[in-house]
Amino acid sequence: MDVLMGLLAALCWGATDFLVGINARAVGVKKAVFFGQLVGFIIMSLLLLCLPKLLAQAANASSGGWVAGFIASLFTVSGSLSLSRAFAIGKASIVAPLVTSYGVVTATLSWLSGETLSATQLVGLGVCLTGVILATLSSEGDEHKKHTSTQAVLYALFAALLYGCSFWLQGKYALPELGATAMLWLGYAVGLASLTGMLVKGSLQLSLPHIKYCSSLLGASLLNLAGFSTFALGATYGSVAIVTVISTLSGGVAAILGFIFLKERLKPIQVVGVIGVLAGALVLHLS
Repeated sequence: MDVLMGLLAALCWGATDFLVGINARAVGVKKAVFFGQLVGFIIMSLLLLCLPKLLAQAANASSGGWVAGFIASLFTVSGSLSLSRAFAIGKASIVAPLVTSYGVVTATLSWLSGETLSATQLVGLGVCLTGVILATLSSEGDEHKKHTSTQAVLYALFAALLYGCSFWLQGKYALPELGATAMLWLGYAVGLASLTGMLVKGSLQLSLPHIKYCSSLLGASLLNLAGFSTFALGATYGSVAIVTVISTLSGGVAAILGFIFLKERLKPIQVVGVIGVLAGALVLHLS
């Protein structure tokens, strides 16, 4: 169960990452993330209404759990915006694996909060960081392309930082109190409210996207939810470590899709870096 669910989660999240870049370029970063949050919020709200036990657990959660969940949600939506921007201007084959380095952030925060890191975890951190450096190297002759590539890398790493902080907060404080379903609902609710405010105050209007983009927007939202659902099933009925390790392959899935459909090409040193990031992330999750 855990192996199959981990593979399905990796496929769903990898395809989500691939579609995120397409959607961001088509309708804009904020609008792409907004409609993804909207679909997720509607589905999770219906799920909570249909499962009163989960709703009761969330209602009985402590204020500390809700505060931690709220802060984690702010990190998540900010990470989603940063990631969408990275995919919009950069190569999916580099951006997607770089985001998996959020494990470095989570592991570091766990260490700073008192947890002891094993030698294997330290090796994983080193491999992941080395991979990040190699993956960012570029010999592009065009200065504009160099600048854009650097921006995409910075946005991807910033997203990894935000996701790492969010996952640490969720795992340590929010999830034990709220439960997975309520935490997902809170994340979508905070993201939807934040993005609505941004769109209303900004020059963009809350208009529906063109019909030809609706399928990719809806697809990204549903695939993201499917990834969370299959991950939760695998973690519930199997090994959390195994399902986590396998789901990290999502970065590789997105990179392969970018290579096949967008004809993205990487330097050999960048390929080594991408593999290093994924390998380091796997070691961290396995530990």
